[in-house]
Amino acid sequence: MMWGNYGMGWGAGWALSALALLVFGAVALVVVLARGFGLGSPVRPVPPPPAVPAPDSPRGVLDRRYAAGELSTEEYRERVDALDRSGSR
Repeated sequence: MMWGNYGMGWGAGWALSALALLVFGAVALVVVLARGFGLGSPVRPVPPPPAVPAPDSPRGVLDRRYAAGELSTEEYRERVDALDRSGSR
């Protein structure tokens, strides 16, 4: 066979290369669009920091005294319960 005489020798190679580039481009476009619309890896929201009582609030004073060892665990819990019942925070 005489591939060179009829112009068919390299035509299939170029066509396959172009097809491979086309498929690669299509896949890349789908990936970019999926990430753009949020379909990629899920973004986990950052949890809010834990609520910390103000230092001068009654609960803040109790927490500070308990941390300093001035109150026993039982006494601390009783006072926290009393504060919760009275609605003071």
